[in-house]
Amino acid sequence: MTRSINTANTAEECDTSCLGSAADLAEVKAELIDDQAAVQLADWFKAFSDPTRVKIISALLKRELCVHDLTVLLEMGQSAVSHQLRYLRNLRIVKRRKVGKTVYYSLDDAHIEQIFLQTLQHTNHG
Repeated sequence: MTRSINTANTAEECDTSCLGSAADLAEVKAELIDDQAAVQLADWFKAFSDPTRVKIISALLKRELCVHDLTVLLEMGQSAVSHQLRYLRNLRIVKRRKVGKTVYYSLDDAHIEQIFLQTLQHTNHG
């Protein structure tokens, strides 16, 4: 006996007879994030979409590190690591501190750590 699987109407959309919810959409629209903030937030989340940048942030959660330390940890070339650090610095996710010729990187502030750890906790939540 063969079972047929009903795949009709699996899209996440309203039924044609839906008249919308009873919510006051004007109030929601008034509180909606503006376009500029939406773009900035999307760019910020793009920073977390690259595994190398995620590993850099993970390492910097532990302690401030120089570029050389990160190249050893990530087994990558210095130019590749520097490129990712520049990207993260431009978004104010990491900051740098120079001591002589050595540049040390750390997370820009505690919010980065909180957001990173909360997101990691969410992804590990079954």
